Amino acid sequence: MPKRDIYLLSPKQLSPETIAVAFAKTSRSPESFRDIAAELSDEKSAQFHEKWVVGYGHASVAEHAVLHLAVENVSRVAIESIESNRLASYTEKSTRYQKWDTDAFTIPPELEDHPLRNEYVAACRLLFQTYADSLAPVRKLVEDRAPRRVNESDEAYDRRIRSQYVDSSRFLLPAAAHANVGMTVNARVLENAIRKMRSHPLAEVRAIGEEMKAVAQSEVPTLVKYAEPVLYLIDTVSDFEKLGRNLSGSGESGDWGMLIDYDRTGEEKVLAAALYRFGEMEFNEAIGLVRGLAPEQKADLADALLKRLGRYDIPLRELEHATYTFDLVMDQGAYAEFKRHRMMSQTPQNLTCRLGYAVPKRITEAGFETQYHQAMEQAEAVFEKLQTFNPYVAQYVVPNGFNRRVLATFNLREAYAFCQLRAAANAHFSIRRIAQKVTEEIKRVHPLLASFISVPENETWQSVEADYFTSTQ
Repeated sequence: MPKRDIYLLSPKQLSPETIAVAFAKTSRSPESFRDIAAELSDEKSAQFHEKWVVGYGHASVAEHAVLHLAVENVSRVAIESIESNRLASYTEKSTRYQKWDTDAFTIPPELEDHPLRNEYVAACRLLFQTYADSLAPVRKLVEDRAPRRVNESDEAYDRRIRSQYVDSSRFLLPAAAHANVGMTVNARVLENAIRKMRSHPLAEVRAIGEEMKAVAQSEVPTLVKYAEPVLYLIDTVSDFEKLGRNLSGSGESGDWGMLIDYDRTGEEKVLAAALYRFGEMEFNEAIGLVRGLAPEQKADLADALLKRLGRYDIPLRELEHATYTFDLVMDQGAYAEFKRHRMMSQTPQNLTCRLGYAVPKRITEAGFETQYHQAMEQAEAVFEKLQTFNPYVAQYVVPNGFNRRVLATFNLREAYAFCQLRAAANAHFSIRRIAQKVTEEIKRVHPLLASFISVPENETWQSVEADYFTSTQ
């Protein structure tokens, strides 16, 4: 009987395209992966991909070719496009633990030789200078409340309190601010990502897509060869832009955290799905059984399903059978973290200055609120001028503190992941407010299963607002 064997096909010895072919050929070859790979060359691998991936559309083969892309000094507007791909991994330069130089921002190509260019640059410089000027007074406020420990070095002390004062100052940073992101992605997802970027309304994003393609082709020359702009995306976006302008609503924010739809039978479906998985019944029989149980019997089922969850445990997939849709309004800084939850279906509106902006309480308590308002209002004035010219370009000048609307649909399993991670004490207070609100709403409609979501009990979204914000819009 053959002995079990587990080993790596290393990218140190084999190209990503060759590794992809070695895995693909196992479906029809009795040979080991090592033997298959030994027979391959880069030329043979390219021929295989031209025939099977490109010619016959067996695109799943490309998922075995993995690349690690480093993207530096791009705007946070562009980062949203880069990070919009669900099946990729990202690590991004944090606005919580790093400080920004005053000219670390993008001037969109659309503004070259445009009359608004100078006003745009002046607004960005004002925001960055106000950001830099705010750091010292807010830091002093934090120092007074969190004094240095005995024998604590300057570096260790600053590292311990940095997020507290940078957390408040970052509300001033515009979407033009530079960011770096590391991206790990397979060639199939990358090809689609490049297509989307090359079809994007913004010149910066299109240029990034073209550069990504060129860089990727040094490793996977065949698998991203045909990553071209997509007319469907270009024309559909254009048509809906026109419709959106003609059918615009009031733009008022109203309730910032609305649960607008949810599965009324979601709890019963989850419990029935768990019984279905481990039993031998049809689903209709399982859900009928659950509906016939007394409340305390349903509670016992929920206990059996969820009470053993530890801090780092992931619930069973049966929780995915209950879904929720939220219409949320949050500051752009919070959205930058919210968008990382790619197991959700998210539909964000363009970033604007029309839903008001948040004022962090530390900015007020540090005596810096006047300068803060002046910078935000100047950004808003320039935004309105840019909005008339190009609503996509106008996003660049919008600071993190301005609010944004996003529609999000996700299941109960993802709700556990989001709420528990983002309501934690070490999360930024903006996203803690969102996570606590989402938790409260889900517990309201599905108390049996949502009661096991573990969030700090000494905090609510109302207490976050009271403790950390002078105003939220």
